[in-house]
Amino acid sequence: MATLRDYWRYLAPLLVIAVIALIPAPDGLERHTWLYFAVFTGVIVGLILEPVPGAVVAMIGIAIIAILSPWLLFSPQQMAQDGFKFTSKALSWAVSGFSNSVIWLIFAAFMFGTGYEKTGLGRRIALMLVKKMGHRTLFLGYAVMLSELVLAPVTPSNSARGAGIIYPIIRNLPPLYDSQPNSASSRSIGSYIMWMGITADCVTSAIFLTAMAPNLLLIGLMKSASGSALSWGDWFLGMLPLSIALILLVPWLAYLLYPPVLKSGDQVPRWAEAELKAMGPLSSREKRMLVLMIGALALWIFGGSYIDAAMVGYSVVALMLTMRIICWDDIISNKSAWSVFFWLASLIALATGLNNTGFITWFGQLLAQGLAGYPSTMVMIALIVVFYLLRYFFASATAYTSALAPMMIAAAIAMPEIPLPVFCLMVGAAIGLGSILTPYATGPSPIYYGSGYLPTTDYWRLGALFGITFLLLLLLTGLIWMPLVL
Repeated sequence: MATLRDYWRYLAPLLVIAVIALIPAPDGLERHTWLYFAVFTGVIVGLILEPVPGAVVAMIGIAIIAILSPWLLFSPQQMAQDGFKFTSKALSWAVSGFSNSVIWLIFAAFMFGTGYEKTGLGRRIALMLVKKMGHRTLFLGYAVMLSELVLAPVTPSNSARGAGIIYPIIRNLPPLYDSQPNSASSRSIGSYIMWMGITADCVTSAIFLTAMAPNLLLIGLMKSASGSALSWGDWFLGMLPLSIALILLVPWLAYLLYPPVLKSGDQVPRWAEAELKAMGPLSSREKRMLVLMIGALALWIFGGSYIDAAMVGYSVVALMLTMRIICWDDIISNKSAWSVFFWLASLIALATGLNNTGFITWFGQLLAQGLAGYPSTMVMIALIVVFYLLRYFFASATAYTSALAPMMIAAAIAMPEIPLPVFCLMVGAAIGLGSILTPYATGPSPIYYGSGYLPTTDYWRLGALFGITFLLLLLLTGLIWMPLVL
């Protein structure tokens, strides 16, 4: 039976739309643009509260705007000029997100993840790393990081990667040393392993464009607002020094700040070896999957000038079907992929409308006037820091990106002194890295938090320490390295 709180989650987005719509449009903004912004804000509130799945919230917003397009999407001048053509134009706008190449890139990456999971290749790689590096607890931390690193480029759901592949493996490790959850023995080795699990997930989510769905949402927002976007190779190259620093630093830093009692042992390698023996030798499907993934990554990194990243993904999925790595039922039954496909396409269409109606331009000019006179570098740093810290107020990376990224992009566009590609990459990195701040920031966070190995005070303390470290390293590389390559 629905409670009062459940009804409130349904009514809150409608209430927000009504309140904003009743406020007179600010100076310089047309009435239809303000009404569009009211519905857009209601969608964001719906994404935060989720009375229904996020994809449904976004599609409802699209439907409302399309049906009421004469008052929300078009100005009176446009209506007078186009007449009844507004219906076809509204429909074209409503489905425009589905033609965006970013949508198809992330859908293809989801299929790659299905191939990793179905063939067992992802699990095998993680077990091999644990077997080779599990004799010492510190090296086990690096094994967790490297396992995430291998899976991240082809697993755009950090929840599927962290909670679906890595966590089920590493949760078996602490009991091998009698390190039990919710007990004094949890700090023996379990707490370190679990903290490395969530930290590695957040780090790898920032390293690759296809490691997290909100990264691709950001690129879609960037393209709709400016007409330009970062490629897979741009993201990878721009993040390279920061990526190397985080991969090398984080396991050691966790070992230093959250030291395990047990420093070494051979139970973990023995367990991993037994699991690998149970899996048997590398199958032909795993070999084919491995070759395709190496080929896709090579084209994403080096072939951006010759072939679009989405076309690479689309072609590899076709090959996966042809080579029977996955089947058509795997595609049509992948609920996560279709869910992300629909909400991402809808959110990109909504953001495009926000730009087409003139809101982004108006808001950017407003910010530019308020920030005039300050050095552009100082403004860029301040915007990144504010964006990063606002992560504390969001329990969804999608809602966080949808609500704040358009405003950040508008501010950067309004100040030509700020290099937009660099700024957007820093914003993108902040989405993944900032997910470490709270136990509710992203999908895998509650899983690791609820493992029984990470007490509440420890999680918040470590989240703040690692969060500040990540932010400082991001600002440093963003100001020094990224402008040289983007």
